[in-house]
Amino acid sequence: MTGLELSLRRTVVWYGGLGLLTGRVMRSLALPPKYFRLILREIESMGVQSLGVALTAAIFTGMVFTIQSAVNMARFGAETYVGPVAALAILRELGPVLTAILVGGKVASGITAELGSMKVTEQIDALRTLGVNYVKRLVVPRVLASLVVFPLLTVLTDAVGVLGGMVIMFVERGADMYAYWNTMTYWVVPKDFLTGIGKSVFFGAVVTLIGCYNGLSTEGGTEGLGRATTATVVHVTMGVIVSDFFLTKLFLTLFY
Repeated sequence: MTGLELSLRRTVVWYGGLGLLTGRVMRSLALPPKYFRLILREIESMGVQSLGVALTAAIFTGMVFTIQSAVNMARFGAETYVGPVAALAILRELGPVLTAILVGGKVASGITAELGSMKVTEQIDALRTLGVNYVKRLVVPRVLASLVVFPLLTVLTDAVGVLGGMVIMFVERGADMYAYWNTMTYWVVPKDFLTGIGKSVFFGAVVTLIGCYNGLSTEGGTEGLGRATTATVVHVTMGVIVSDFFLTKLFLTLFY
């Protein structure tokens, strides 16, 4: 078997395994009450501990995008529309995508490391022996927590990014903040905000499932665990970027 064939086979196996895990998660969504504390724990782990990273990236991204837009749009006498342009970019794309890549990479790699260490130390096999549904115990709470955490983080990053853009326009370009806000709110409508939130829900599920699958499929001891954790960051980044294109096409078709 050539290297290309081997690589293609591994890719097909990975996507097939991820799809099978998704199907098992869908069938195991009904959790017993005692598992809800696991969801709360994962919400804290994913959300609270990732808040600093998300908000720092959001405010500086909002400021950079806004000031770059202002400098270039001033050439055409369109500096008045910097607010709507920056807000639309943040709400539709930058907020959900940056949150998914930065927070998702951190969260998914942590999940892979945790589940991978359980796999190589045969704790997963022990759960199976005891008759425990390890997907319902280890995967479903993380997926459900991500469906809550990622939209909430996206809302916060949207607000901080837009606010950062407004402040930098006032400081660097002397813009009237009242006029800036009025122009922005005139052109930006609720569906612009909701499409970004819709993306974040999907991104949260994708990121968590990739982290869980790579952890559960870890082989080769601690060396294999390192490879799986590294691969998770790459898979999450590519998964978010590729799925963002198709989600954008879908939302533009449905709502615009």
